Amino acid sequence: MDYSFFDFLRLIGSLALFLYGMKIMSEGLQKFAGDSLRRILTAMTTNRVTGVLTGVLITALIQSSSATTVMVVSFVNAGLLTLTQSIGVIMGANIGTTVTAWLISALGFKVDIAAFALPLLAFALPLFFSGKSSRKSIGEFVFGFAFLFMGLQSLKANAPDLGANPEMLAFVQNYTDMGFFSIILFLFIGAILTMIVQASAATMAITLIMCANGWIDYHLGVALVLGENIGTTITANLAALTGNTQARRAALAHLVFNVFGVMWVLVLFYPFTNAVSWFVTHVMKVSDPAVAVSFKLAAFHTAFNISNTFIMIWFVSLIEKTVCTLIKPKVEDEEYRLRYITGGMLSTAELSILQAHKEISLFAERTARMFNMVKELFYEKNEETFLKTYSRIEKYENISDRMEIEIANYLTEVSEGRLSSESKEEIRIMLRAVSEIESIADSCNNLARSIKRRNEFKSEFTEEQNKHLDHMFELVSGALNRMNLILHKPELVHDDINPSYNIENEINNYRNQLKSRNIEDINNKLYQYQDGVYYMDMVSESEKLGDYVLNVVQAVIEKKI
Repeated sequence: MDYSFFDFLRLIGSLALFLYGMKIMSEGLQKFAGDSLRRILTAMTTNRVTGVLTGVLITALIQSSSATTVMVVSFVNAGLLTLTQSIGVIMGANIGTTVTAWLISALGFKVDIAAFALPLLAFALPLFFSGKSSRKSIGEFVFGFAFLFMGLQSLKANAPDLGANPEMLAFVQNYTDMGFFSIILFLFIGAILTMIVQASAATMAITLIMCANGWIDYHLGVALVLGENIGTTITANLAALTGNTQARRAALAHLVFNVFGVMWVLVLFYPFTNAVSWFVTHVMKVSDPAVAVSFKLAAFHTAFNISNTFIMIWFVSLIEKTVCTLIKPKVEDEEYRLRYITGGMLSTAELSILQAHKEISLFAERTARMFNMVKELFYEKNEETFLKTYSRIEKYENISDRMEIEIANYLTEVSEGRLSSESKEEIRIMLRAVSEIESIADSCNNLARSIKRRNEFKSEFTEEQNKHLDHMFELVSGALNRMNLILHKPELVHDDINPSYNIENEINNYRNQLKSRNIEDINNKLYQYQDGVYYMDMVSESEKLGDYVLNVVQAVIEKKI
């Protein structure tokens, strides 16, 4: 087989297209999907069993377990599925891929999604350049989806064509008589082959050729099939390279699930494989040895995946703990997820309101973290670190927009139930607090933009200006800390609003003082007029932020939420 360096570059280029498609698809989902798709996916994966059935259905429809797991990873990356939900769907995908194998065997029909990639791009093009953000997000999602499948198809096309050159693997017959060690060796060969070829179906074809040629027997063919189940997880793990912590955990969960499955099958290897062999010979009545071995391998693949799912479905929490232990979250990896509000209301309106209150407290904490990032940004001189922190602030701002909408939608849904007048009033005030907290996030983002503009225009503040802004930021931090304290301790009495009023008055007075002094300093030529513009932008925005903080406190104290 002739495989040049140029072919290798084509393979790397295919991988690049695949990863880029995953990234664009996930970002498009994040922007567009929001509540509606989340509710559909949550309804489809309400428990482990429905999650598995969802995975079977999707994989049977698109006839690619790799595509299903990649989509699951992108859903997790976009915050549309939890890690627990994703594990169930991935288990179902493993069963679904065996359905595909039987369909191909029975009907000789397989859907080639990559063939639809270019027509999809044609439909997505006007959406991609649309002025409306929701249509543009759909266009981005379709572009990513098409790129992902084009990349997946190219990966398979540009991988070494071992299927057409099985004689390259003839050497393996030298290692067939080493007992159980041969089983382990062929398991590794199967995993590595699938990683190289990037298609478990192609590796299965290679396995059948090797068995048909008499190079290996049925048991070693089974070992290759087990290895293929581990090797096929590489696709999802490649897709997760561009994802967040939860996405990488979901991809690793696929690997852990298959590895655990292979481990218990190895313990029961001969009884399990002999049972499948007996079933094909005596129940299915397949007597032709050449045909029987292919049926035995297909039957084993199905029996393994179904048995593995039935066993491992009880250990979803163990798999989740394992992947969470293996992949630690990054400090800067803030993922969008409502922690306390899940799909649907709780049994009583009071419990639902309590959950919403906890979510609002968490929302407020995130805005305080966002302001701390703004303070870090103010003095950051390293351009790379500056852009990284600025991107985090932008991400937090997007998260806050979505949190506001989802909490507000949840509260509106709760308010439609049978509630007392006190509970209805409580929800009204909570809605006001959510709106004001989102305004705090907007202000933090505006401050970050002002700092970025100052840096872009090479404007520098004097030592006095820096000291004044430091003091203003400290006052705002104090107001935010007070707000979070009140949100976490709603039992505080009315008198406790006074410290917040005092801080707000101090912020207002300081703003007025700096405003007057700024005009004098410009007239005295202590700094340029443009420097004064950026300076006062930050002072004014800090004062606005203080107003929003006080509005939240007033809402909380007005009616303890």
